[in-house]
Amino acid sequence: MDVYGLVGNPVEHSLSPPMHEAGFEALGLDARYVTFEPADAAAAIRGAAALGVAGLNVTVPFKRDALAAVEPDELAARVGAVNTVDFSTDPPSGHNTDVAGVARALSHHGVDPAGTAAVVVGAGGAARAAAFALAGSADSLHVANRTERRAEALAADVREAGAERESAGESGAGTGVTAGGLDTLVDRVPAADLLVNATSVGMESDETPVPAAHLHADLAVLDAVYAPLDTRLLRDARAAGATTVDGAWMLLYQGVEAFERWTGEDAPVDAMNAALRREL
Repeated sequence: MDVYGLVGNPVEHSLSPPMHEAGFEALGLDARYVTFEPADAAAAIRGAAALGVAGLNVTVPFKRDALAAVEPDELAARVGAVNTVDFSTDPPSGHNTDVAGVARALSHHGVDPAGTAAVVVGAGGAARAAAFALAGSADSLHVANRTERRAEALAADVREAGAERESAGESGAGTGVTAGGLDTLVDRVPAADLLVNATSVGMESDETPVPAAHLHADLAVLDAVYAPLDTRLLRDARAAGATTVDGAWMLLYQGVEAFERWTGEDAPVDAMNAALRREL
């Protein structure tokens, strides 16, 4: 039997176990998914390797710490966070599937970031994933955050990663990346094609990070919040005629990406999605 798991603190309310176990069951795989709450991410990863664990997800507060305990791939190194560890290599390899979670959630809803004016609200882990997912294809990317300094730091990281890719002869960021405080949303959102809320505003509360007056019918809105699924931001966006994507899709597809990396199988997306939404 293969054992996979999640390292984080806390993890008792994680939705990853039922989602992945539904995937294993649907494909008839002899595998289990368990959770760990260590004090130290690097020690937990070393211990998992010694015990023969096949793969790990990593969540808060350890995504940055995990970088030093694995061999990160190029994307994980650029984002500065590892959320998936593969023990089939020596040393274990580290990956970031949160970026794919954003891209695949948008694609599932027919949203193509190419050529868009995109706005990301927030500057934490989810915002980093969204910013790096969009920067390679959007025409412009604006990061807005309550603490403007953090928004500027994220924008600088995205610009630097794009410059590095271009100097290596690859396609770079392709994006004018700017940053500012939340007060910049009044000008940026009405002119945007794509909006991602990557803050916790609206989590288990009837609040929104973006006033309804700024939303419009030509906008696609992804809210990374998934508790509740139908946030005030999404309700306001629908009322304005916008395309909406709830946060469970991002959670699902980051898990799907990890599942496929670990198993080498096409993930049973419908079964994993059904299990996730039953839990929610």
